[in-house]
Amino acid sequence: MANKCPLDDMHPSEVEGEYRECIQTYYDGTSRKILYTEIETPFPEGKLIVSRTDPEGIITHANQSFVYMSGFTEEELIGKPHYILRHPDMPILGFKGLWDTLAEGKKWHGYVKNLRKNGGYYWVYATVVANIRDGKLVGYTSVRRKPSRKQVLAHADVYAKLRAEE
Repeated sequence: MANKCPLDDMHPSEVEGEYRECIQTYYDGTSRKILYTEIETPFPEGKLIVSRTDPEGIITHANQSFVYMSGFTEEELIGKPHYILRHPDMPILGFKGLWDTLAEGKKWHGYVKNLRKNGGYYWVYATVVANIRDGKLVGYTSVRRKPSRKQVLAHADVYAKLRAEE
């Protein structure tokens, strides 16, 4: 599947703090340079992050909590692949589970470490569902909420082990 809108490499001028660098390759074969830090933005109390995509994962809707937490503007998010948020610490296997679950017609739940525009990160507990209209897949909706700290720490350890095996 070809990416409709290639992503630009991240630039040091956009990143806050000391950073590490890697080349991130996505499921569609595209890649870009990622600059990432150890700066966490805590998930705000009482907020939900909501986004919708088309069937190819291109963002079609972003609520204000999503805009705020990602550090991107709404204009920068709409029309981009949702994987613009993929943090290098996230194992490929985690996203395979998401897509396999959705392909079975089921709702997916999981813990995700997302990349912010400034190179920082934030953790979410995500629920993703397929949007079906007249029997046809028209996209996906993801609702993210504040994760428990205990689960974040547990998943960070598991994800580090999985990444080491990739």
